[in-house]
Amino acid sequence: MTKPMQSVEALFFDFDGVLVDSTHTKKKAFETLFKDFSDEIIKAVVHYHVLHGGISRVVKIRHAHENIIKEPLTEKEVMEWAGRYSDLVVQDVVRAPWIKGAKGFLDAYASKLPVFMVSGTPEPELKYIVDQRKIGHYFKEILGSPVKKTEHIRRLLEKHSLTAKQCVFIGDALTDYNAALETGLRFIGIQGEVNFPDTVKPLPDCQGLESTIKKMCPAF
Repeated sequence: MTKPMQSVEALFFDFDGVLVDSTHTKKKAFETLFKDFSDEIIKAVVHYHVLHGGISRVVKIRHAHENIIKEPLTEKEVMEWAGRYSDLVVQDVVRAPWIKGAKGFLDAYASKLPVFMVSGTPEPELKYIVDQRKIGHYFKEILGSPVKKTEHIRRLLEKHSLTAKQCVFIGDALTDYNAALETGLRFIGIQGEVNFPDTVKPLPDCQGLESTIKKMCPAF
C-alpha cells in the first residue's frame, strides 16, 4: 500500500482534457489536417494522436508522415503542417469550456500552494491561450513543448526545492502518467480515451480531485 503523503508541496496539471474540455477539438483538427488522405490513414493518425496525448503535435505530424503515410517531410514542411494545425485549434481552445470542477478547484487551492501547468502544446501558443482565457494567475509557471514534460518537471522540482513524492501530477494521457512515474510524482488520472494501468483509477473529471488528493494526504 502506498504511504500517505506528509504534505502536498505542489500540483502539476496537464491542460487539454484536464483543465479545459478541448480534446475533441484537437482530435477533429487532426482529421481535418489529414482529410486528403484515405480513411484508413486518417484513422491511424487520430489513433496515434489519442494514444500519445500530451506530446507535441510536431512529433505526431512527423510520425504520421514517416510511419503511416511513408512519405517523410522536411523539417520546414513539418513546421508548416504544425502551423496549419495551430490555425485549426487555437480559437476553439480559447473558447472551450472548463472540465467540470477544474475552475472551482483552482479557485480554492491556487493561492495556497504552487500550481504548475505542464503541457504538450507549443509554449508560445499555450501562453497565448492562457492569456486569452485570463487564467494565468492560477499558475506559478506555464510550460509547453518542445521541451518534454519530464524535463520540465525535473527542472521545476530543482528550481523550487520540491520533493517529488510530495507533488501530484494530474493528467489524462499515458504521457502524463509516464512523466509522473519517471520523475517520482504521485499521479491522478482524468478519464480520457486511454487505458491507464490497473493501479490508476481515473476520475471522470475534476469534481472529485480534492477528495482524491485528501486520500493521498489527509492534511491537504
